[in-house]
Amino acid sequence: MLIVDNIRVTRDHRCLLDGVSLRLAAGELMAVIGPNGAGKSSLLHAIVGDLALDSGRIDFAGQPLAELAIRERACRIALLAQASLLAFPFRVREVVTIGRSPHASGRQIDGDIVAAACAAADIGHLVKRPYTHLSGGEKQRVQLARVLAQVWRGEDAGDRLLLLDEPVAALDLGHQQQIMREIGAFARRGVAVMMVLHDVSLAARHADRLLALRDGAVIAQGTPAAVVTADTMTRLFDIQTHIIQHPESGTPVVLHS
Repeated sequence: MLIVDNIRVTRDHRCLLDGVSLRLAAGELMAVIGPNGAGKSSLLHAIVGDLALDSGRIDFAGQPLAELAIRERACRIALLAQASLLAFPFRVREVVTIGRSPHASGRQIDGDIVAAACAAADIGHLVKRPYTHLSGGEKQRVQLARVLAQVWRGEDAGDRLLLLDEPVAALDLGHQQQIMREIGAFARRGVAVMMVLHDVSLAARHADRLLALRDGAVIAQGTPAAVVTADTMTRLFDIQTHIIQHPESGTPVVLHS
């Protein structure tokens, strides 16, 4: 569904992405890992069209991303950014409903989708509260519900892409696990999902494939077992690690030396 072919992005004479290529299929969950400043957020913003490409190509659903009309792009691609600047005291339900604004699916359907997205993000008990009165973790879950609602139904847009920049930042451990399970379930409904995570072990536990970036370039990509190795962790983070298997999932877990 998504093809990123050898893209290069610069801003203010600084290279943010250099020769990045990847493929992401419908129903697949990819996690992007790497140190601060590696280009992880820049990759998401390039895919959504917020950052212009110096070279390379991005195709979505068989056509160049740049050829998608703005409304069609909004119906089919949703981005959860690292931070929200929303400072007006909208009710939580109103914030989530913003995600349905590109569609013309009707009040009843939109209301059902908003309720389902709120349940997925565990914010059903918050829907009448002002957004500005929430904690950081609660705001994060509201914004996640908003982008889930935006690309909730295949009937509205066909192929869909969900981009998540640190979706579990500021969340407690219980909500981290719950949200990661919901993201996985969302992908299994046929949505292509790419998420940036700093917790490599968490990424390995939940993602189908990992993409490792450093200094804007791809260091490794593939299955969690192929990417999460002691050598790759040293190349990414300049630290010595031990890699063990999770006792339940069998996925790799990173231990610092």
